[in-house]
Order: sequence, then C-alpha cells, then structure tokens
Amino acid sequence: MPKASPVPKTDGAVSMPVKFLLRAALFSLLLAVSLRAQAPQIMEIPLEGMIHPISAEYVTAGMEQAIGQRVNLILIPLSTPGGLDTSMRQIIEKIISSPVPVVVYVAPSGTRAASAGFFLLLSADVAAMSPGTNTGAAHPVFFGGGQMDDVMKEKVKNDAAAYLRSIAGKRGRNVVVAEKGVTESKSWTEGEALKDRLIDIVAADRAELLQKLDGYEVTRFDGKKEVLHLKDAQIQVYAPSFRQTFLSRILDPNIAFILLILGILGLYVEFSNPGLILPGVAGGIALILGLFALSLLPVNWAGAALILLAIVFFVLEAKFATHGILAAGGVLSMVLGALMLINTRLPGAQITLVTALSVAFPFGLITVFLLRLVIRARHLKVATGEMALIGEIGQVESALAPHGKVYVHGELWDAISPEPVPPGGLIRVKSLEGLTLQVEPVNSHPLHPKSDPQTQSGSSQETTKGV
Repeated sequence: MPKASPVPKTDGAVSMPVKFLLRAALFSLLLAVSLRAQAPQIMEIPLEGMIHPISAEYVTAGMEQAIGQRVNLILIPLSTPGGLDTSMRQIIEKIISSPVPVVVYVAPSGTRAASAGFFLLLSADVAAMSPGTNTGAAHPVFFGGGQMDDVMKEKVKNDAAAYLRSIAGKRGRNVVVAEKGVTESKSWTEGEALKDRLIDIVAADRAELLQKLDGYEVTRFDGKKEVLHLKDAQIQVYAPSFRQTFLSRILDPNIAFILLILGILGLYVEFSNPGLILPGVAGGIALILGLFALSLLPVNWAGAALILLAIVFFVLEAKFATHGILAAGGVLSMVLGALMLINTRLPGAQITLVTALSVAFPFGLITVFLLRLVIRARHLKVATGEMALIGEIGQVESALAPHGKVYVHGELWDAISPEPVPPGGLIRVKSLEGLTLQVEPVNSHPLHPKSDPQTQSGSSQETTKGV
C-alpha cells in the first residue's frame, strides 16, 4: 500500500518573517522612547500680572513639579507691574534653592518686569529680556491706610536695597547699578540692562533664547558651574490649577469690588423678601469671596467708610423725599470710595473709574427702588387677619342696644356699641375682642358700603323684610 507523501512544514518559514517584524517594531519603539528620554526637558511656568500669594503658590508648585521630574531647565516668562514683598521673597527663595537652573525671561515685547519683577529677574541663574521690554522701578511701595514716618520709610528702603545687593552680587551682576532701581526708582530698557550687566541675554522669542542658552555656562547661587545642553529640547508648559486660576481672578481689585457690592445687594434682597433663598445664597458667597480678596489686598479704610456712607445715603433717599440729592451723594460717595479702596500706586492694582461708575449707578437705582417698595408695603393697610377689620364700615343687622349683630366684609358678627344703633344703621369697627366687634355708629345716611357686595346683598334682604 503506497504511503502518503509528507506535507512540507511551513511554520518556520512563516514565523521567521513575523518574528523579525515584531522585533524590528519593538526595537524602533524602544529607540524612540530612549531618544525621547534623552532629549532635554524644559518646564515653562508663565507668570503674568500682579505678584500675590496665589501667584507665589502657583510658581512654587510648578517648580516643585519640575524638580520632581528632573527637568534640565525651568523657564519663567515674566510680565508684571510688581506685587507684594512677601510673595516676591517666597518665589525668590524657591529660585535660589532650586537644584535645576532657572531662567527668568521678560517677554513678550511691550511687557515689563517692574518693582518686584526686577528682583525676580536678577535672582535667576540667567536673566533674559526680549526687545521692547523694560525693568526696574523697584522702590518699595507702602501698602495700607496708615502713613509711615521718614525713619521707617528709610529703613524699608535700605532693607530692600540690601536684599537686592545680596542676590545680584551672588549672580555676578552689577550691584551698584542694580541698587539704583531701589534707591532712585531707575528703569532700564533691555539694551541698557544688558550694557550695565544686569541681564545676560536679549532674545526676540523663546526659540532664539533656547538657541543662545544651548552650551551656555551658568554660575549657580552656590558658585558651581553648569553648562546647559538644550538642543532639541522638549518644553512642557505648567498650567495653574482651577483653584489657583479662580482665586487669581478674584484678587483683581475690580472683581473683588464687584463681588463685594453684589454680595451686599443679594443679602439685602433676601432679608427684605425672606424665602427667596437664591439671592441670599449667591449674595453670601459673593460677599465672602469679596472679603477674602480684600483681605489679601492693601485696603484703605477711608475708602471702605465712603462705600458704607453711600449705602446709608441710598437708604435715606428711599425713605425721605430729597428729589434725588441723597441718591446723587450716594453715587458720588461710592465712586470715590471705590477709587480709594485699594491703597497702592502699583499700575493695574487699583479699581478703575469705569468699574466704579458701572457698579455705583445700578446699585443705587436698585437699592432705592427696592427700599421704596418695602416702605410703601409697610404703609399699606393690612388686608387679612384682625387688623384688616379695624376701621371697616359695616351695617347693623339687629339693633345694637348695646349688643347686636352687624355685617362686616359680608360676614355676620356679634357686636357691642356704646350708643344704640337701629337696624340698617352704619357702624365703624374699633377693635376685636375674641369674636365680638367693638363698634361705633357712623353719623350718615344708612348706605351700603360700596366695596362690599356681600353686605349690599344682605342689606337688600333686610329692606325686603321691612316691606
């Protein structure tokens, strides 16, 4: 019996190319990951606007994340008019202690690093500016409603100057020139700052900056030398959390003022109309947020007093007929109070005239309108309950001598009169004692009250009985 010819084995022939392709794909993936891991990493932490506790928290959190990821460089694009001394020092402390080199870059063109921003710029391992920017004007600005005497002002200025000399000297910058930014409020353009050895690099954009930084030798704060290698660097932009973004927005003096006034208005609406709930909840939240923002800002209490005085004027305008004089005084007082509320000369850190007017006029109109409604409602006669009967006119059903029956509001009541009143006579209700009315006769022709159809019906029946 013939044997079947064996089937040729093709498993090896098929599997070899497949294995080869899988290995090649895996090798390519590992190579890409390896190259990515070897590429320089940069953490960018943009810092814009006034420097305050929330912005300091944002920058320090970003730097901690960058240090944890072992990036090669921390880049801080800066644009600020200045800010609070404590927040500035918190950021500088983090920059100085950072194991990762830090570059502060004043950008884009047209921006500045004034006051506290000048300190941040000089504290960095590398200070850079883009064309069309400026820095300096770092004379201390005194916050708060009180006035400092000359001796205290001199102490604060000398303290700021010494602090700047210490960080600028460690970075190898021109200490004598830098100090003039504090003592003389001097400012520099990017070209002047580079010439006076206050900064290290002028670059038009980030790409040019990174190109100039590649191979650049920096001197760390402890004196160690380090060469930057940033070719084909990958940049990760650090974004603030929702909480940081939200709190930074309400720290804008204009937003804080609007929240404060909206909170007061919402609570007033709730107290004057109990049970609405929504105005009270929204007003309470807005008021607390506004007070939180003001607690972190330099508040002038004279401005706060003017705002309270404006509210008093609006209340009096609704109560008394002053032909708008008190309302106008309230608007003026609120506008002046808003302009004076934030006591600082930092640009962009004050309440604008447009915001003050936009809030004062609507707030005055709404407050006066609501108050007049409340006062008018309180003067209206009560339409229900015991008080609704007082003063009402009724008609005698059965003779009052002194007890009898009367019709009032279409209802039959027991009544007592100090004088006899015949049936059909008119009486006026004086008071209610239990379920008995105390009445008095009305000296007029016995007519039915026009406002009481049911009384008229009862009276018609009484007339028919007489006939």
